[in-house]
Amino acid sequence: MTSQESCKKSALYDEHIKLVNPSRLAAFAGYLMPLWYSSISAEHTAVREAAGLFDCTHMGVLEFSGTQAESFLNEITTNDVAKLVAGKAQYSYILDESAHVVDDIIVYKISDSKFMVVVNASNAENVIELVSAALNKQSFNSSELLFRDLKSQDAKLDARVDIALQGPASTQTLLDIIEDSEFRVRVSELKPFWFASGKINDVDVIISRTGYTGASVGYEIYICPQKAGWVWQLILDKGAKYGVIPCGLGARDSLRIEAGLPLYSHELAGEFEISPIEAGYGWAVKFDKPSFVGKEALEKKNASSNMAVERFEFSAARGIRPIRASDAILTAEGENIGSVLSCAKAGEKQIVLAFVKKDIIDEGSDAGLYYLARNKRQLEQGKKDKVEIGEKLESDILGQKLARYERF
Repeated sequence: MTSQESCKKSALYDEHIKLVNPSRLAAFAGYLMPLWYSSISAEHTAVREAAGLFDCTHMGVLEFSGTQAESFLNEITTNDVAKLVAGKAQYSYILDESAHVVDDIIVYKISDSKFMVVVNASNAENVIELVSAALNKQSFNSSELLFRDLKSQDAKLDARVDIALQGPASTQTLLDIIEDSEFRVRVSELKPFWFASGKINDVDVIISRTGYTGASVGYEIYICPQKAGWVWQLILDKGAKYGVIPCGLGARDSLRIEAGLPLYSHELAGEFEISPIEAGYGWAVKFDKPSFVGKEALEKKNASSNMAVERFEFSAARGIRPIRASDAILTAEGENIGSVLSCAKAGEKQIVLAFVKKDIIDEGSDAGLYYLARNKRQLEQGKKDKVEIGEKLESDILGQKLARYERF
C-alpha cells in the first residue's frame, strides 16, 4: 500500500485539512484523499436527499486535438466516437490487444477537432503509455493530432481538474454561483452526458451532467487547478442552505455500489479479468465498428463467458455480520454461483456487487450468502476459506437479487 509520505497532494488538499485532521486522509491512487468528513452514512444520505461535493481532482484529464483526433480515439476506444456531437460525452473503454481493460473512461467532444478524455487516477500512466505507443506507430503532424496531459505543468492555463457535485440540490447550487444568465440557462437544460462551457465569475469551466453516484441529478466541474479551492468553497458556501456537504471516499464507494457502478480492479479487470460486457456495459462496446484495439480478443472472450456482475441485497440489521469480498453467493438451493466483489451498507441493507454465473437467479428471487472463514478459529469450527463454483453450501444469511442498476 502506498504510504502517506509518498503520496501527492490533490488540488484541494488545503481545503480538506481546513475541515478534517490530516489523519483522516488516506492514500488513494497515489493521492492523499479524505475518507470522510462527518460520517460515511451522513454523506451518503446527503447525496441522496440534498447534494454532496467530491474531490475528483486526482482523476486524469487528457486532450486530443487535430483533424485526426476523432479517428484516433475511435480506434483506441470501444464505443463509437464518431457518433458524438459537440457538447456530448460518452462512456467507453480502452483495451489492450488481449482485451484486458486498461481503463474505463469518459470522452467529451469539445468540437470537431478537440476532445477531452477523463481517466482513472490509478490508470492514468497506463493510458498515457498506451496512447503514446499507438501514436509512435503512426506519423501525425501537430495539425493532424496533438495529445496533451491537462494535469501536467506543460498545460499551464489549459490545465483541468475535476470536482463533482452530486444530488438533487446540485442544479440550484450551481445556478446560484453562475452569474452569466446565458450560461445559467445552458447548465439548467443539460441532459445526462451533455456538457456546457462557460465562466463562473471570470474563471473558465466545463460543467457536465455526469457523475459516479447513481444520482439522477449530478455534475462534474472541470476547472484549472489554481481555482479549484475557490470553487470548492464557493459551492459549499452557496449550497449550505440546500444541505450541500463535502463527501469523502467512503460515501463515494457506498453510493456507487448502491447504484451498481463498477470500480476498476473490482467489477472491471481485477482478479477475474472482468470484461466490459461481463460488467454489464455491452452497450459501450460497438462490435459493429470496423476495428478497435482488442476487438478480436474481446469477441472470443465474450463468446465463451457465462459470468456477469450482478447486484444483491442482504440485511444489515444489528447482529448481521458485514459481507466481504470473496464471500460466496448461493442459489436458494445452496449452489455456489460466484463471489462477492464489493459490498456497502446503505441504511439497513447491505448492497453487494458479485461476479456470478449469469441468469441463474431471477431479479427479485431469493439468494443466499456463505461467509468464508476469517480466521483459524472459524476454520477449526468447520467454515471454509475457499469454495468452488457449483459446490453445495448452507446459506448463512438470505437476501435477494436486485436489478443490475438503480437510479436515485
